[in-house]
Amino acid sequence: MSVLVDLSPRAHREAERIARWWRANRQSAPDLFDQELRVAIMRISTAPNSGIAVRGKRDQKYRQLMMPATRTRVYWRMLAPQHARVVAIWSAVRGRGPAL
Repeated sequence: MSVLVDLSPRAHREAERIARWWRANRQSAPDLFDQELRVAIMRISTAPNSGIAVRGKRDQKYRQLMMPATRTRVYWRMLAPQHARVVAIWSAVRGRGPAL
C-alpha cells in the first residue's frame, strides 16, 4: 500500500530553485534532479519509513533520504498513517541540514 506524498510550500520552492539551477548548470544531465526527485518521492510513497530518522527542533520525527547523483537530501515527516509531507529539499554540499 502506498501513502500520499506532498510537498510543503518551502519544499516546493526549494525543488523549483534546485531544478532551475540544475538545468542551467548541468548541460550533460539537465533533468537529473527532476528524475531523482521523482524516484525519491516514489520511494517515500512505497516505503515511508526508509531513509534515516532525524529529529527536529521540537523533538518532531523526520526522515531523510539522500539522492546520491545530485547530492541532495529530501526531508519528510508523516502527517497521518497514509500521508507524508516533504518539508525540505537540501543540498548535502552545504555541510549542514535545514532548520526543521
